[in-house]
Amino acid sequence: MDDSFITMAHGAGGLKSRELVEKMMLPAFDNKYLRQMHDGAKLLLKNNIAFTTDSYVVKPLFFRGGNIGKLAICGTVNDLSMTGAIPRYLSVGMIIEEGFPMVDLQTIVNTMKKAAQEAGIYIVTGDTKVVDKNSGDGIFINTAGVGELIEGSNIAPQNVRPDMDVIVSGYLGDHAASVMAVRHGLELPDNIKSDCAPLNGLVKEILQAAPQVAVMRDATRGGAAAVLNEIAGQAQVGIIIDEEKVPVRKEVRGFCDILGFDPLYLANEGKLIAFVNKKDTPIVLQTMHKNKYGKNACMIGTTNDKSCGEVGLRTIIGGIRIVDMPAGEQIPRIC
Repeated sequence: MDDSFITMAHGAGGLKSRELVEKMMLPAFDNKYLRQMHDGAKLLLKNNIAFTTDSYVVKPLFFRGGNIGKLAICGTVNDLSMTGAIPRYLSVGMIIEEGFPMVDLQTIVNTMKKAAQEAGIYIVTGDTKVVDKNSGDGIFINTAGVGELIEGSNIAPQNVRPDMDVIVSGYLGDHAASVMAVRHGLELPDNIKSDCAPLNGLVKEILQAAPQVAVMRDATRGGAAAVLNEIAGQAQVGIIIDEEKVPVRKEVRGFCDILGFDPLYLANEGKLIAFVNKKDTPIVLQTMHKNKYGKNACMIGTTNDKSCGEVGLRTIIGGIRIVDMPAGEQIPRIC
């Protein structure tokens, strides 16, 4: 097999491994920390830190609006941001299948570079393993991230109280619809693409405008329904959201009608849900609307001291429908 494809030699720790790192990874992710070329990175941190890790196994690897590489960077950046931290450093581990096209790997790496630059973070260490053909489904990516907590922020589900507003940063379901369309050969309008994006800038602006935000979560696997149920259970409050206020593009809603999905359960990779004091809602929305990743933000519901631990949807006809926690994976391999 020529150098157009990944071979077992690329994961053997010898010449081919070094060439892969030096010709592809280092040029893309180059920075003073990675340049140390040590078994780990020596990092400078001044404040309390947040740490997270995640793995990405999306299928297909490429979809409108992104690919597995962009997903890996943005997902970990967003997880750190939801804790009230400024993301600083990431590690990247790749498990690549023998025979994987080198041009596809280069595209993924280039996308990761661009996403990291937008987020303002450093990729400081990593690892590459190669598995036998038909053993890895192309490529899997693991990332871990470290961030410094923003002074004065206190993001935790236990901070949520009755009579708070629930805000979502934009349209729900775009990511899942984009991935599923490619998977099943369906056509979607050009304006529907994955919402995959780094939200650290938006989160920082929100916390600067309203430091007392109770909690924020990115609505990934399980979608908004999972996030709302998690918060309701952890904070022991009831949550009522209004169907009319939940932002879903008509094209995505139509896509869901065809395939039998509920947009509330669809994964997103560039949307957050925030619980804020009512007095802070105007400034939070004003702040979000100035950011490209929050321009469609809106208030969708409130918390209460009734039906604690449960989430209800006030339907268009005025009834209340219980929004349950997802019982399983509605759409597998979405991130």
